[in-house]
Amino acid sequence: MYRAGDEFDQQQWLDDLDSVAGELQLDAEAKTTAKDIFLSAVPGEERSKPAVVAASVYAGSLIAGDQRSQTAVADAADVSRLVIQQRWKELLEEAGFDAPSW
Repeated sequence: MYRAGDEFDQQQWLDDLDSVAGELQLDAEAKTTAKDIFLSAVPGEERSKPAVVAASVYAGSLIAGDQRSQTAVADAADVSRLVIQQRWKELLEEAGFDAPSW
């Protein structure tokens, strides 16, 4: 779980997340879920944050039933698809969800 102050501290990255979600035309539930996942797993290193933003958007869209492909999310977030592939299940588990086994 995250603190209320985390949202303020990570506003730049939440703005990036909103931008990616907007480009993908995600619904409000998917965007909110992605935000919660991101804030639950904010990495300490700035260089890791774009990857976590992208993986959070992908995972949030899955949970909300507004799924987008890893490639579409990667393109919108300007990261590689491999980054999303490697991180999304871990982020789900860190946020308290059960990651699928497929």
